[in-house]
Formats: sequence, C-alpha cells, structure tokens
Amino acid sequence: MRSMHKTIKNLEKIRATTLKINEIFFSIQGESTRAGLPTVFVRLTGCPLRCSYCDTAYAFYEGNKLSISDVLRETARYRTRYVTVTGGEPLAQKACLDLLTQLCDEGYQVSLETGGALDISGVDTRVARIVDIKTPGSGESKKNRLANLAHLTARDQIKFVICDRMDYLWARDMLRDMQLSERCEVLFSPVHGRLQAGTLADWILADQLPVRLQIQLHKYLWGDVPGR
Repeated sequence: MRSMHKTIKNLEKIRATTLKINEIFFSIQGESTRAGLPTVFVRLTGCPLRCSYCDTAYAFYEGNKLSISDVLRETARYRTRYVTVTGGEPLAQKACLDLLTQLCDEGYQVSLETGGALDISGVDTRVARIVDIKTPGSGESKKNRLANLAHLTARDQIKFVICDRMDYLWARDMLRDMQLSERCEVLFSPVHGRLQAGTLADWILADQLPVRLQIQLHKYLWGDVPGR
C-alpha cells in the first residue's frame, strides 16, 4: 500500500512539472513516415540552433508555461492516437523526457522531431525519433551529434533537409559512408521554396538511393503558416 501511494505521489509530481509550450494544435502530419495522418502537435519553446531555412523562428522565445497534466488534457480534446512533440528543439527542455513518457503511458503513438544536436539516449524507447542530420546549407552542420546514431532503432528515422545540389551530394556521401539506411528509414526533404521536390526526386533516382523523398505536405495544403 505504501508503495502504491508513493507511486501515485511520484506520478502527480511528474504531471505537475511545467514546460514552456509555444502551441498545441491539431493538423495533418506533413512529414515523416506518418505523413497524411491527423495528429496533435505539441510545440515546445526554445532552440539552440539557428538553421538558415528555419520556418518556426516564432518558437525561439514565445510560449506559456503549462504542466504536463495541462498538455495531456489539451491533447485529449482531439480524436487521434498520433502525437508529435516538436519545436524549436523539444529536448532543450529537460522535462520533455517526462512529457514523452506520459504521452506513451496514455496510449498515444508518439513521435519526436529533434534537430540532432542534443542527446537522444534518454528518450522513451516507445517514441519514434525523427532525428535531423544538418547539412552544410543549414549553417549548423558542425553541431550534429553523430553519437546519436548508435541509439537509433528500426522505429526511428533520420532526416536530411536539402538546400541545393551541394547539400544533396554531402547527404548522399553521409548516407553511404555511415550506412544510414541499414539503421533506420532515411528521409530526404527539399527546403520548401528553395529546391524543387521534382529536382531532388530526379537526383535520388539517378543515384538509386535507398531513401524516402519527403515533402512538407502541410505547406502544400495551407502554406507556410503557424498552427498547421
């Protein structure tokens, strides 16, 4: 009985933990292998990176403090089992790990979008981790934490955001040299408005790469706007 009481108290403490949340919204997943699925997005505030193509700079500083219980309550408003925790860089807030676990405990199929500069080893193993490897065109390639690759499993995904031909060649070499497609699924995504998806598709086919072409579906549906 004491053990159960202690467990309940610990759970209450965890769910009272606060995070700075930029926005919570319901939309169509536009990226990853879950593209097209109705999904709740929980966007955390803050990011240590400043990528040249960043489309969520509004999440660098803006947001409100919410408890994990608040986030769970808001998420439960929507009839879907899919939740994506994103940013910013969600792992920049330590309590993100607790949030991910609590979402999994509630029965959600949870994915995490991370920029790849911070340690992913503490993330709940039930979470599908979509980990960026930043290309030179991002301006942040020196911050790639390649030690994360050792923690990836078949349920995870690696994403390269491609700015131009030079980025493509760099990502292609990285793919082959590090045998990334043997670790998990690899996504090649063109920077919206800078590189045509058809051009990237032609390069992938010419080199017969074992990758998935990804477009940001939500931008084709609604444009580049917050909350979508």
